[in-house]
Amino acid sequence: MSEVLERQAEQIRQQDEEIARQRKEIEALAAGKQLQDRQQQDCNRAFRDYFDKAKLSSDREEAISLYRKGLALCDDDDVAHYELGRVLADAGRRAEAEKEFEAALKINPGFAEARRQLEALRNSR
Repeated sequence: MSEVLERQAEQIRQQDEEIARQRKEIEALAAGKQLQDRQQQDCNRAFRDYFDKAKLSSDREEAISLYRKGLALCDDDDVAHYELGRVLADAGRRAEAEKEFEAALKINPGFAEARRQLEALRNSR
């Protein structure tokens, strides 16, 4: 009888450990989801408050500032890096422009226009 109880106690202990492991997994997934949601909200704000306004701005320095502020919130947008690179290149700030085109390509290696702009800058030295 005590062997049966010992086996049952061991099974219960193993089930408790498995339940605890699954709870930790669920908590980690929930935390990851919250982080992802927060990042999406930050990117939405970057577009609304900065990227869209930068595209419309006729003041180059203002556009640069707006893109940088937006990228501080949402650094993984390849198009924003590309657009900032174009504005910087137009302003004659070639080294900064190269860094932005490189950042766009790091995020999206297939971004042909960013590659073309980067190569054009490098070839015109």
